[in-house]
Amino acid sequence: MKLGVSSPLQHESPAQWARRHKELGLEAINFSPNCEDNPALVEEYVRAARAQQLTIAEVGIWRNTLDPDEDARRKAVRFAVGQLELADRIGARCCVNIIGARGRRWDGAYKDNYSRETWDLGVKTIREIIDAVQPRNTYFTIESMPWMVPMGPDEYLHLLEAVDRDRFAVHMDVFNWMTTPKRYFYNEDFIEECFEKLGKLVKSCHLKDVRMEEDYTLFFRETYMGNGAVNIRHLIETATSYDKDMPFIIEHLNTDEEYLDSIRYVKELINQIYFKKGRQD
Repeated sequence: MKLGVSSPLQHESPAQWARRHKELGLEAINFSPNCEDNPALVEEYVRAARAQQLTIAEVGIWRNTLDPDEDARRKAVRFAVGQLELADRIGARCCVNIIGARGRRWDGAYKDNYSRETWDLGVKTIREIIDAVQPRNTYFTIESMPWMVPMGPDEYLHLLEAVDRDRFAVHMDVFNWMTTPKRYFYNEDFIEECFEKLGKLVKSCHLKDVRMEEDYTLFFRETYMGNGAVNIRHLIETATSYDKDMPFIIEHLNTDEEYLDSIRYVKELINQIYFKKGRQD
């Protein structure tokens, strides 16, 4: 596996940014600049990453390409095309977005997220983005989310079939799919189901944890690794059985110190995995 963080970490130059990742034992990066930044600055970050032999795991879009305001939606689509072009140019493993939401909040939960019209627009929009770029060196992916399609591995398979593009693949955030008590309590089984169905197409994964609150009716809270119930070690072992270089990006922490704590936590799990493999060999 190749570990990274969603934070750019505090840095004063692209060279320091890449060097700090390397010094922390990280091998994957979230690419910080975007397609609207100065091209010279973008290229400087690319050179810095390559100099430290860092895998560019993800170029994020994080715009609502299903915005109910058509002008805003078209603007988001143009940005998505630009980000996919950037990802292809720099050889990122994937360019990632969510499918989008039919309301004011770009990643919000709305009834219309599940309509047939939204599904059709989502498929059409993904095709439009991929066809505009025709990438050869990267993949366009949709991150799994808790309150919009695709809601699970079977629906993701249906989405892959509907889009029908060779350069459409999977971004796996299994934590976002921990939306039922059964998935939560039997998360090892659910992790295996996700990768049995989608593993060959997964280009990058997110890392965090989930905790179910003991309140009515149900509430699942995202949290830092080790503070929830998801078997992180099992997730890493399962994902790397499909791709030994699978990127795992730690996300949604508040400070560099919190990221450093999570890096140490994951590295201890990695040591346990390799120790187990060594004993088996």
